[in-house]
Amino acid sequence: MDARRVRAAAMDERALEAAAQLPPLVMRFGAFGDMVLLTMLLRQLHARFGKPVDVISSGPWTQPLLEGQPSVGRLILIRSRRMPYWMSLDQQRLVAWLRQRGAGPTWFCDLHLGKDLLHRGGIPDEYICDSRWFKWRPEEGFADRYFRLANVTPSGFAGRLPAPHPPVARAAQIVITAAARAEADEWLARRHLTGRPFIVVHPGSRHIARRGLRSRAGADKYWPEARWGQVIRTVRDLRPDHAVLLSGTPKESKFNADIMASSAVPDVHNVADDLPIRTLLPLLERAHSMISVDTGPAHAAAALGCPTVSLFGTANATLFRPGGATTAAVALTGTVNGVQNILGITAESVMAAWFDLIRSAEMPAGHSVKSLTCD
Repeated sequence: MDARRVRAAAMDERALEAAAQLPPLVMRFGAFGDMVLLTMLLRQLHARFGKPVDVISSGPWTQPLLEGQPSVGRLILIRSRRMPYWMSLDQQRLVAWLRQRGAGPTWFCDLHLGKDLLHRGGIPDEYICDSRWFKWRPEEGFADRYFRLANVTPSGFAGRLPAPHPPVARAAQIVITAAARAEADEWLARRHLTGRPFIVVHPGSRHIARRGLRSRAGADKYWPEARWGQVIRTVRDLRPDHAVLLSGTPKESKFNADIMASSAVPDVHNVADDLPIRTLLPLLERAHSMISVDTGPAHAAAALGCPTVSLFGTANATLFRPGGATTAAVALTGTVNGVQNILGITAESVMAAWFDLIRSAEMPAGHSVKSLTCD
């Protein structure tokens, strides 16, 4: 090998070593609940590399959810990955940032578009762990899958990255800032709920919110108003001193109002018209418990240590168990004509799951569940 080739090889070696030293990068365009579950991958990568993880994502929920998390470094959001590149200033800025940052170990955790932006930014396939290349294992939930992916070394960095790290936790985690807690205190004060214990009920989903003038009954994850009303009445009987907060988005406020009318009990508050995610998270952190359909806030509640009962429609309850594998949560399913369907879940089964869950959470040390009785 002549001197020129030796110098070129040495330069390539130094460049590869420098690339291996960059913080890990994750690209994930997910819904609220997806991003909650992603915190398990971010924490595992943080533990392995000893560096916060840079994240590329989208969605109005992502910044209030991930910003300030110890495992997150730079957070880059784009409005749309589907818009043609030449029309999207967000995509162009992202690519410029990637080129300036440099190519390093990268995790692509999506099923669809977005990877082309990594390529445009100068990151080759051999630097990328693409989650689509790894088959799901039987009964594998997101916790164990994300631990597995976080310990993969992209082929271009063989022998150069930190060794695989033992799993840090099989549950998602959200760290709430003091500022967000203070905002939640002000929110509670405005609604005359300061110092009150409360239970959060989240009956709606984006599928219901998008129905417009069409019947809610055709929506995925729709559970009838009368059943929600029955649940709230039972909660009121069991916890008469607790307020009930009906959460959701502004478009779900009418659904909540109809549920309130069906429940016909006092001290139920429809807060869907004024509940930004930055406020929702610290409220879930201090809530007594939550009853919800399978949706993002249920994942957040479980990740924050709030005992959570989640009603599943057709989604895989093992895969999408709220907050991961070890949270204080119950994923309820039902069947109609032998097929998994949320309408197969009864109000009685919801309350039985809720009561068992809170009994366990409230159990004094040294007592068994059977030793406790209902208030």
